[in-house]
Amino acid sequence: MATAIGIDLGTSNSCVAIARRGRVEVLANRYDEPISASVVHFDADGVVEVGNRAKTLAIHDPERTVTAAKRLMGRYFFSEEVKKAKVVCSYKIVEGPNHSVRVKVGEQAFAVPEISALVLREMKEIAEARLGQTVTQAVITVPAYFNDSQRQATRDAGRIAGLEVLRLLN
Repeated sequence: MATAIGIDLGTSNSCVAIARRGRVEVLANRYDEPISASVVHFDADGVVEVGNRAKTLAIHDPERTVTAAKRLMGRYFFSEEVKKAKVVCSYKIVEGPNHSVRVKVGEQAFAVPEISALVLREMKEIAEARLGQTVTQAVITVPAYFNDSQRQATRDAGRIAGLEVLRLLN
């Protein structure tokens, strides 16, 4: 039977857990920390860092470090939330096809679910390292106020990360 993990995909931080023996166990990252920053850094050489290490790089290379991508999930480029993010974020937020939102780092533009997928993939890898087995299924948390578009963007991010999203949990 496949093991399903639970991922709390947060705006600032994320964590991964598993239910076993009637208890929920949070799985620590490689630094033995229970939570990891929901941050992605794209090095000029193509190296991608995710998590707490990426968060430290935000100070030195803010234009290549994506934080709080969850705020942009499933939104249109012309939405108020995107307008606010464009003012405060140090990375570039650009318009994609059909008024979608893209994050531009260097010459490459990423759909927001692609950014979130990198965080989800990191959570998947943490679980696989701790459990010693491949993980393909997950339940992912979303805010109760997420609309259908935001929920679908979260499902898309899970699929991109190589996960079968069993359920989105408010």
